[in-house]
Formats: sequence, structure tokens, C-alpha cells
Amino acid sequence: MSDLSSGPGTARVDQPPPGTSAGAASGADGAAGSDGTSSSQGISSSAGVASSRKGRIVGVDAARGVALLGMIATHVIPDFDDQGNLTTAHVFAAGRAAAAFAVLAGVALTLMTARAAHPHTSTFVRAVCIGAIGLMLGITATPVAVILPYYAALFVLALPLLRARSWVLAAVAGFALLAESVLSQLVRPHLAEPLMSNPSFDDLVVSPWRLALTILLTGYYPALAWIGYLAVGMLVGRLDLRSPRVAGLLLGAGATAAAAAVAVSWLLLGPLGGLHALEATDSYLPGVGPIVPGEIRSLLDGGLYGSTPTQSWWWLSICSPHSSTPLDLLHTTGTAVALVGAALLVARLGTAAAIVIWPLAAVGSMTLTWYTLHAWVLSTGLPQGTSYAWLYFQQVIPIVVLASLWRFTGRRGPLEAVIAALARRATRPPQPFAPA
Repeated sequence: MSDLSSGPGTARVDQPPPGTSAGAASGADGAAGSDGTSSSQGISSSAGVASSRKGRIVGVDAARGVALLGMIATHVIPDFDDQGNLTTAHVFAAGRAAAAFAVLAGVALTLMTARAAHPHTSTFVRAVCIGAIGLMLGITATPVAVILPYYAALFVLALPLLRARSWVLAAVAGFALLAESVLSQLVRPHLAEPLMSNPSFDDLVVSPWRLALTILLTGYYPALAWIGYLAVGMLVGRLDLRSPRVAGLLLGAGATAAAAAVAVSWLLLGPLGGLHALEATDSYLPGVGPIVPGEIRSLLDGGLYGSTPTQSWWWLSICSPHSSTPLDLLHTTGTAVALVGAALLVARLGTAAAIVIWPLAAVGSMTLTWYTLHAWVLSTGLPQGTSYAWLYFQQVIPIVVLASLWRFTGRRGPLEAVIAALARRATRPPQPFAPA
């Protein structure tokens, strides 16, 4: 959920610059516990090791908490500092935090459907609710590129995959992560430009076709590419996430994939001449405008807007945040999987480690509520301060404290509870008619 504030890589939505196991996730309201029963937290929910209550994997909750705090950092801290250097927040979180949520959403979907009687209905209800919240945020003046409408589309796309065989999920993941961007490069020149503002109910009424194209293919988080994240997460959710061996494999495999993607991009852009080819091409950034050749390097460092220009195939060799190229998708999938593995391992280190990550797990257990509140608060012009670090901590400290206190109650987050109740009501069997 990247900020669309200033800078070549993080466009402001209103002013774009020129140039069968356990799991957790974001995006649903709180899918299920490890035993398949309803659980409480998150833009989705989780289960896990070192649980504070039955069926929850604290490591997975903590991974989602880290992702949320990373997204908040990208929302309030710019890409570049006053000296023109990339900020620490951007280096670590840009593109990776949102991808982690999508991968974790897939883990939760696997968990939720393991024993659910009506998985398709409950997932669809959650998608509608999340989409509605996202469209309402689109009416506000938030500078955040709201991801919730895109997540709603992801859950709808995932409906045929809820109980698919693993090879089907692997095929979908492979196609979405590696081939979708190639087809997108061919198709997008013939489509309308994406909406550069957040999707809202106005768009749903006035331009539903353009809204659909934006969410599925041309927008900041194109669902047809991001379904690969979800499919990978669904595969991860079928692993034994309580096993330290599995956690180690996730960490190692994810880190290897992430590093390999960066290395291949460097090879293509550097020694093989891709960067020079891009600088010699008159490229047009969808929804923004022509790219000045001298700005390409900073654009690649800062990131794009969900897709690449279509004037050169060399654009598919970049690994920039939110570029949705095969290498970007592979890299961010790898970092997301590695994050899950690392968090699971840390959760097993003993009492001290469990105490340290407990607040992160508390945040990660109700991310839909905190993400929505965070995006709305930014729409009000608050918080204010003289430094970006202070702006960040004004958001994070209350979230961590309040989430930790809320976790003691054992209740779902407010938005998570509402969506869970609606999903239960939709899947409740009809009561037989009793004549008087």
C-alpha cells in the first residue's frame, strides 16, 4: 500500500509528478484459526506458533504487523531525502510491504477454506466488504494509494482457486508472476489510461469499465498480476508452518529468489545495455506523461505506478517497486516469503523473542482496522510535525499501544468483527418455516 506522495516513484493520487495448515494474511477480515474455526484478526487472520490463544501463529501475525508498519513508513516518509538519496523506509519497504500482505492473504485463504462449509460465499462477502471500505476511502483526500479495492478483486479472482490442487496454484502463480506482464505490455497500448486517483463509488457509477481495467490491469496494484502473490501464499499456507525446518526453507528460498531477481535485473540493465536502451527510448509513463531520459535512473530507484511504459521491451528487465515486471514480482514474492519464514523462526527463539514480537503480532492481528484508520487520518492533514520520523511515530506508537491493549481483550478488531459477522450471516443455513 504505497504512498502516492511526491517523488518519481511514489505518485501522489491527486498530483502525479512528471516524468492445509495454518496461516495469516491481509485483505480478508479475519479468516480462521489453525483449527479451521473462525479467528479474529487482520485485514485477514492467522494461526501459528507460540500462540497467545488457541489456533494463532504469532510469527505470522508478527510478519503482517511488520508489513503494516512498513507501509505506514512509505506513506509518510518520502522516497528521497534532501540530498537526493533514497530514504531507509523506501529502501526496505517500498513495494515489499504491500506484496507481503498479498502473500499473507493467500495463506489465510488456504486456512479459511480448509474446513469451511461455504468458503466461496464467505470469501465473496469479505471481498465486497473490503471493496466497499476501499471505495469509501477513495472519497477522502488521503494521499495513500488505497489498496483495498484491488484486494477485493483479488479475492474474487481467487474464488475458483480456494480448493484447487497445488499444481493449479503453482501454474497460476507462474503465469501471473512471469507471463502476465508480457501480455500486459502488448495489450495496454490499446486500453484507456488508468485512473490516477483512488477508486471510489463515483468511479463505480460514472466509469465502471475504466475502473475495472484500472483494478485488473492498469492500476497501481494490478490484480491480474497480483493474483500470483495470492497463489504463492495459498501454497505456503498448505505447508506445516509450525515446523522450524519449513520456516527455514521459506526464509532461504525467499531470500534466494529475491536476490536472484535483483541480480538478473542488474545484468540486463547494466552489462547487457538495458539502461542505455531505455534512456534512448521516448517512453511514456501511463497516466503520468513522457519520461525525461535524465530522470530514468531516479525513476527506477523510486519506483513506478503499477506497470511499465510499453515503448520498449527493456522495461520488463527492471526490478523497481510497483513496476509489476516479472523481476519485480519475483523479488517481492521472495522478500514476502522470507519475511514469513524469519518471523516464524524468531517466534520460536524463546520467551524473550516472544515478548519482543508480541506487539507486532498485536498490530498484525487487526490490520484492516489500523490500515483504514491510518489512511483516513492522513486525509485530515494530520499528523503534523517538523520531521518525517516524528510524523511516522505519531502514527505508529498509538497503533502499537492500542493494538497491544486490544489484544488482551481477545476480541476481533472493530472492522474485522463487522465483516466476520456479515460473512457468518451470509453462510447461515435458512431456518425452516414453522407454521403457527
